[in-house]
Amino acid sequence: MIGFERTIRKFLLYLVFTFLTFTYFTFYGMMAVGLTPTQHMAAIISSAFYSLWNLFSGFLIPKSYIPSWWIWFYYICPVAWTLRGLISSQLTDVETIIVTEGFKGLVKEYLDLHYGFNSEMIGISAVVLIGFSLLFSGAFMASIRFLNFQRR
Repeated sequence: MIGFERTIRKFLLYLVFTFLTFTYFTFYGMMAVGLTPTQHMAAIISSAFYSLWNLFSGFLIPKSYIPSWWIWFYYICPVAWTLRGLISSQLTDVETIIVTEGFKGLVKEYLDLHYGFNSEMIGISAVVLIGFSLLFSGAFMASIRFLNFQRR
């Protein structure tokens, strides 16, 4: 519906990045519940992080406009790596000419110039997302093993 090319490679990459995104969000929720004493506190903390992740993902505020003292958060934001992987896998080889305010050129040139997205980052994005899933699941496992919030 949004004009993705119908190739098996792009379809499989889309499925990989969607699966990895659902996986790290699930493990993050499990980790938040495991690290906090109540599910209500986990919901509050998760909501705060979801808002920060969306703000610094590079979609609402492109990477080039994020202040230098906040750029570190862009690199540790899992949603930023999801967007980088999805957009890079689907659009960095599109050679359609676009005209925007101050730019006339190919879609792939626009993505590289304004967002820094290119096809070289697809594999790195997948590995980083796997790393986030492992980090969140490991933190969840450690929390249920070592933390005990029961009162006697």
